[in-house]
Amino acid sequence: MPLPHLEQQRKAGDVEPFPSGKITYLAPLPLPTPMPPHGPHIGELNDVYMEFGLGWPQIFSWQVILGLPFSGTCMFIFLFPLFCFCFGLMSGYEWLYSWEFTVDVFYAASEPGLLAAFFSILIGLCTWHHNHKKRLQIIPTRFNRQRREVCFTPEGATEPVFVPWESLSAWVIEAQGATQYGIHRQYGMGIGFQHGETLTSVEFPCFGLPLAISHWEAIRGYMEYEVNDLKTIQDLEDLQLPGDPSHEGLHTFRNARARAHQEIRDGSRNRLSGFFWYLYHVMTLWTIPNHLTEWEVRRIQKLGPQAMPEVMQKWSEPLPKEQWAKPSEELVRMSEQVRKLHKRQPRRPITEIFAEVRRLNAGCKVKG
Repeated sequence: MPLPHLEQQRKAGDVEPFPSGKITYLAPLPLPTPMPPHGPHIGELNDVYMEFGLGWPQIFSWQVILGLPFSGTCMFIFLFPLFCFCFGLMSGYEWLYSWEFTVDVFYAASEPGLLAAFFSILIGLCTWHHNHKKRLQIIPTRFNRQRREVCFTPEGATEPVFVPWESLSAWVIEAQGATQYGIHRQYGMGIGFQHGETLTSVEFPCFGLPLAISHWEAIRGYMEYEVNDLKTIQDLEDLQLPGDPSHEGLHTFRNARARAHQEIRDGSRNRLSGFFWYLYHVMTLWTIPNHLTEWEVRRIQKLGPQAMPEVMQKWSEPLPKEQWAKPSEELVRMSEQVRKLHKRQPRRPITEIFAEVRRLNAGCKVKG
């Protein structure tokens, strides 16, 4: 996917075509969009700053690393012999002969099944260790809404770079290409700035254009005091109760189980669905992934800040309220115009609304 050309002056609403797609700019200025905020790549979030680039560890990753080999092994060792037993009875063989054949299949399948599970878990743990070690060395991009600044730590740089919030560029990339399987589409969201001749940016692939805009809306909403907690932008299943940590953990399992029981009592979920809920968690080793996720989060919280430059730590300290930076009059005025125009024309593409608001304000400046 191509990189944006930020050496040229870009504004929210600009569209830059290229042979296989286009780049749509959402900032500067960071004008509001109608998409709901969603931030899976957001980690720490408090009243002062937000970290973007590395979200908290997910329980599902540990369920895949441990639960998938365990489930596959159980099915191979137990279900396959059971299938052979039933097939033997259906084929007309005697019960004793079918049972002896099943026992032979069980012993024959045990050794390769256990070896496959061992190597699968080993590969999964090695992959996790590599990513976890790399994660502790990466310094995510920080957004300080009290200073209205963004802090980047480019790879190989000795000092972080601070960028004014309203001058930050944001874009969404749409690309497509033809393969032997049909048309393949790609989407991505990026933020960055042009520092001399060097483009410093952070980009992430997305599953669709609306989701890419939602990632940006989570950032913009935080900086404009519209998003104040991770639950709003990450807890889509509403499994985080008041007082729970912002990351996933053992509380996630307890809340999900309590909800499943309540739904069964209310009649909104049948008992068969509840049985499969328990079966899924048994096959993914019950609460072991939850405990491992909490352990990983504690390790990140302990070791992650050690790699952060001292100047970035001081920059992240809270300021007295009277020293908080204020949004520019231009941003406030244009944001309100975008909201009003979208309310009147909700089906109109947001890029066209951005472009029209810019033309209206450009005309006002010329008259002035």
